Amino acid sequence: MKQITVIAEDRSGLAAEITAALAAANVNIDTFTAEAIGSAMVGILTVDNYDDALRALAAAGFQALSEDAIVVQLDDKPGELARIMRRFKDANINLRSIRFIRRTGNTALVALGTERTKEAIALVQDVLVS
Repeated sequence: MKQITVIAEDRSGLAAEITAALAAANVNIDTFTAEAIGSAMVGILTVDNYDDALRALAAAGFQALSEDAIVVQLDDKPGELARIMRRFKDANINLRSIRFIRRTGNTALVALGTERTKEAIALVQDVLVS
């Protein structure tokens, strides 16, 4: 799975501008999470067409980058995410992003972004979705 990170100066209407740029390019948004950090906004998106999304965001003046994310399926109960995070700590692999993308029944899907994707996949092979 790929995800797009957008970094911009936080301001009123920013989410409207991002979503309008993607809509104009006929890009469907699967997930969109945004947080203000000081005067900046960091948004993380998954979409149906990454190439078109990156072009549309760049044309609209946004700084956007794409990175691989791995998806794991965990039991939806206390301590499960901590158990997986311990693996990354023990392997000294830094995580750039952690996002719950869906909860259904007794399971949760979590997207993980890291600079060492191949090693990360080996760590979570038993719970890996993609």
